[in-house]
Amino acid sequence: MSAGHTIHVLASDAHVEVRLGASLLASSDRALRLEETGLPPRYYLPRADVRMELLRPTSFHTTCPFKGEASYFSVEVDGETHDGIVWSYEQPKVGVSDIAGMLSFYPDRTEILVDGEALDA
Repeated sequence: MSAGHTIHVLASDAHVEVRLGASLLASSDRALRLEETGLPPRYYLPRADVRMELLRPTSFHTTCPFKGEASYFSVEVDGETHDGIVWSYEQPKVGVSDIAGMLSFYPDRTEILVDGEALDA
């Protein structure tokens, strides 16, 4: 990490739901909350709590100098494909290894509810 940049991965006892329109994409009581300098908090959900049958892997990848390489998924709902709105770090860097294989959703492209309250984008 660079000076002043921190990342904390915390177990959350919050109930997290992710929706796209009327479709429930995920529901979890086992989310991890990732807090990173300069970014809003993100929730990472276990795949078992996500409707994986709606997700399609993409060929798109990005690299974060602090977390590693992210893989992306599109979501298919009601015959419409929503590109790259979910990401995962399959082999994250050592300091954030707890999020390995977990999924996070863009809050500006999905509705994320944390204990019933909308997460700000």
